Amino acid sequence: MEFRRIANLPPYVFTIINDLKIKGRRDGDDIIDFGFGNPDLPSPKIAVDKLCEAAQNPRNHRYSLSRGIPKLREAICGLYEDTFGVSLDPETEAINTIGAKEGLSHLMWTLVQPGDAVLVPSPSYPIHLYSPLFAGAEVREIPLSSGSDFFGAMRERWEYSWPRPKVILLSFPHNPTTMCVDLDFMQQVVDFAKEKDVLLVHDFAYADLGFDGYQPPSILQADGGKDVAVELYSMTKSFSMAGWRVAFMLGNSEVIAALAKIKSYLDYGTFQPIQIAATVTINEASDHPKEVNKIYQGRRDALCDGLNRIGWNIEPPKGTMFVWAPIPDPYKDMGSIEFASWLVKEAKVATSPGVGFGPGGEGYVRFALIENEQRTSQAIRHIKSTLTEL
Repeated sequence: MEFRRIANLPPYVFTIINDLKIKGRRDGDDIIDFGFGNPDLPSPKIAVDKLCEAAQNPRNHRYSLSRGIPKLREAICGLYEDTFGVSLDPETEAINTIGAKEGLSHLMWTLVQPGDAVLVPSPSYPIHLYSPLFAGAEVREIPLSSGSDFFGAMRERWEYSWPRPKVILLSFPHNPTTMCVDLDFMQQVVDFAKEKDVLLVHDFAYADLGFDGYQPPSILQADGGKDVAVELYSMTKSFSMAGWRVAFMLGNSEVIAALAKIKSYLDYGTFQPIQIAATVTINEASDHPKEVNKIYQGRRDALCDGLNRIGWNIEPPKGTMFVWAPIPDPYKDMGSIEFASWLVKEAKVATSPGVGFGPGGEGYVRFALIENEQRTSQAIRHIKSTLTEL
């Protein structure tokens, strides 16, 4: 049988490291895992308690609304008002999605088709590169690296692309590079989108993970943002609710309406007790993202300070739950897959190979801040004993 939609997908390189990790653990090795960005922090107690309570009510066992229940949409709009000073209409400018990946993938079905083009940073989180491809569109990559003029590169790629890209897909703070931007940058991008009649899609997965006083800006804070942009906000990292699959698409009302229409054919929304629990959590555990942020900042400091101390020079990120680490010079020729594989086998430390985020990620590995500070210190000792050429 021919499966045309997936025939050209490359091997998922992260499975190489995952298989080595599983094998090592089966052999009795204690693998310290910085590979998968899967939050280890528990969900807020109020979320769990409310979920259990709501699940006991048979009325909540029926189909729900694919757009999300009204109180949940009101809650996320209230969060945006309080956190970013952005006013949103819960009826027309907010929709619940079953996680950010579902929301983004189905959004691309509504926005693009074969013959269209989408601009995407490279390297990028894999679904950013592949959701336009699943919809049949072409992806034009914008190089993204520390110290580069990303906005200039984006403008150049748009000018020299044919057909002209209909959508620009962004995500700041950025996974995997951890690049952060300010509100002036967001305003530049919004102004460009208005000038060129292009839609902006901003994945704001790390909205609440900014360190050393840095507050990540929402693209909807920019003047005219709602005219040309939609934004994905997720409860995965901010509220430690990864497995709950609760996210939101917010912003331009026409785009939200289009996504609502296609979702009405595809799903009946998240299990209603989850929506009820998410509503209460947003309203009554509003300080939880700040607590989470402190924990990730402590882990960032432990990892970056430790790596710098042993001679692996790392720039501490201003945001996200990751550290984007250039492979040390003596080991660069190995490439990211071989180097990450070697770290698992020799140092018993799992990371993600940079090339898994696209060709622009070659030469790096990504650490996810999912181990506590004690385990991080243990990993530093293992790495030090392995990277003897530092």
